[in-house]
Amino acid sequence: MTAPIGSEAQRPNPALAPLAPLLGDWRTTGTHPLVPGTTFHGRTSFARLEGGAFVVMRSEIDEPEVPSGVAVIGSDDAAGTFTMLYFDERGTSRRYTVEVGDGEVSWKRNEAGFAQRTVLTVAGDGRRLDARGRMSRDGGPWEDDLRLTYERIDR
Repeated sequence: MTAPIGSEAQRPNPALAPLAPLLGDWRTTGTHPLVPGTTFHGRTSFARLEGGAFVVMRSEIDEPEVPSGVAVIGSDDAAGTFTMLYFDERGTSRRYTVEVGDGEVSWKRNEAGFAQRTVLTVAGDGRRLDARGRMSRDGGPWEDDLRLTYERIDR
């Protein structure tokens, strides 16, 4: 039997180490201003992909107003940046710029028709994430978008 194609590259990408606080399984609850009075419930996971060459995020919400999605995060060594490619059950795909700071991970896209920003704040004990989304349509003012609280699920 031969080794899998590309197996030498299936190893940890040291540039992605700042994303380590996100790794694991999370229970989510949240709200969206376009669906007042509804609390959303779901699950999200962040995991190493291809031995750690990338990080994959998978998310699902039980209520139908928020789509289930998958995203892959990778790095560009020369630019010193991170990029996330997102796809969801509606068939929507988007590219986000990812930034990692002290106790925060954020992603954003600044497309003219629909811009989005999400900031995840990591709790000091690593057991909770608070996400605050913002959106802008057609260059208009920034408005609240999906807010989620992530609580780590113990295995």
